[in-house]
Amino acid sequence: MRLRALLNTDALGLRLLGGEDKLDRTVRGVMTTDLKDPSRYLSGGELVLTGLAWRHDGSDAEPFVRVLAGADVAALAVGEAELGDVPDDLLEACARYRLPLFAVHESVAFATITEHVVRQVSGERAGDLAAVVDRHRRMMTSGPAGGGPDVVLDLLGSDLDLRAWVLSPTGRPIAGPVPGPGSDVCAALAAEQLAAARTGRRGPYRTTVGADTYSLFPVHGSGGRPGGGARDVRETVLSDWVLAVEADAGDWPAERLDLLQGVTQLIAVERDRRDAARTVRRRLAQEVLELVQTGAAPAEIAARLRVAAPVLLPGLGAAPLWQVVVARVEWDGAAGEDIAGGPVAQSLLEEILVDPRSAGPEPSDRIAVAHSDDEAIALVPLPAVAGEPDATEPGILADALLEAVRGPLSAGLDDDGRLTLGVSAAVHSAEGLRGALEEARHARRVAAARPGRVCAAGHHELASHVLLLPFVPDDVRRAFTARLLDPLRDYDRRHRAELIPTLEAFLECDGSWTRCAARLHLHVNTLRYRVGRIEQLTGRDLSRLEDKLDFFLALRMS
Repeated sequence: MRLRALLNTDALGLRLLGGEDKLDRTVRGVMTTDLKDPSRYLSGGELVLTGLAWRHDGSDAEPFVRVLAGADVAALAVGEAELGDVPDDLLEACARYRLPLFAVHESVAFATITEHVVRQVSGERAGDLAAVVDRHRRMMTSGPAGGGPDVVLDLLGSDLDLRAWVLSPTGRPIAGPVPGPGSDVCAALAAEQLAAARTGRRGPYRTTVGADTYSLFPVHGSGGRPGGGARDVRETVLSDWVLAVEADAGDWPAERLDLLQGVTQLIAVERDRRDAARTVRRRLAQEVLELVQTGAAPAEIAARLRVAAPVLLPGLGAAPLWQVVVARVEWDGAAGEDIAGGPVAQSLLEEILVDPRSAGPEPSDRIAVAHSDDEAIALVPLPAVAGEPDATEPGILADALLEAVRGPLSAGLDDDGRLTLGVSAAVHSAEGLRGALEEARHARRVAAARPGRVCAAGHHELASHVLLLPFVPDDVRRAFTARLLDPLRDYDRRHRAELIPTLEAFLECDGSWTRCAARLHLHVNTLRYRVGRIEQLTGRDLSRLEDKLDFFLALRMS
């Protein structure tokens, strides 16, 4: 279809602001974005829709439009709902790069334009599949009549004889025909998608698992930072879904590839809608977390838990037990320091805590995850077993938590990322949440001291040290800490070298030189000198797990 046809469709609420001589351009797709640089998601010919959340000041317009023009998009359409009139700097940039510019009336939703464009493009290129897009409105509905992504996937099967599944980043089936690929196959497909995304390749990605060939189409959510979008693929790679099609897309004509790209856009809208539905659960978790961390009275925390329980476990008669899970995603190198780890860990933890044997989005409705700084914190209810009021379903076990997702996540983390998790014991009341949070954080630090890209530790593994520290005899405690810390304290008193604070920061940063140096506002070489001095004075090696743990315990007991 052509831009002129869109402009002449009154229901779309488009008003031409520039580029009248370009209205015969062909529109091959549509994309909604608020990223500063959406180039990796563009293939050319798209109508780009934006709400301008990426724009902070007048200097942002030119680089954004330059990216769109370089990707050969058909036109840019700007929503007027947030800012009203389109800024002059954007008008000037579009004129400079000869990019047609439209304003979208505030009464028209981007989903309406997306639906119209995909319907028209699909109808022109695959008329027998027009029903896929005609059913878009049904897919978008949230009531029992809405079929979600399954509606589109069913029609792909019936009209094009294509078997396809939507998979989470860990390989868990979100939608698709049953029976689908086995769990091992799904995990392998997710790993291939994550590995390909980390290399910067543009989808679809083709891969062979066993005797079957699959084509993988990334399903990107809006993601990114508020107002700025994702500046690094690592900010979204661990949360993107993937459309896995049991076919070799290498032999497909451009028309069919375009159609599948349109299907991923529809699924992305649904995914964003479901992410938005998590807002209530996230807010509840955030409120409880803030109360726990600020030392609120147990009665106040209990009141918030009573609000959370019916939301997370509808129909539950009695208050459940609760577990706390803490996760941290970290990246090596200077660029990794700029990535906000909390939101990445939050979306990933929401997926990891779902039983890998379950399908569909509903199991995640019982998980509330907040994030604070660079860590994510999950509040997980444990419902009572039916018929046994005093018993509960088995809690989360750290050993088994990552077993099914280790492969895909390792591929997404590549050689510069790391995921560590800690799991608390179950607690019965608000009074126990503070201890559960600290227990989960201690367990995560234990996991961080282990080798590997994906590590977890549970409360059972703390029994030999953290939980028993109060019971260590005073004379043993003094002897242990004196042997390790007294040489450092003496040196600090004589030279004001701050070796003890350096040691504490180094362990809290899990041995990361760059993060520790940034925290202490030191050059990395200065940090290396201090750590070398610590090792020289104590005869220990901070690259060894055993010595790290000894220092950790000595600091806790001092």
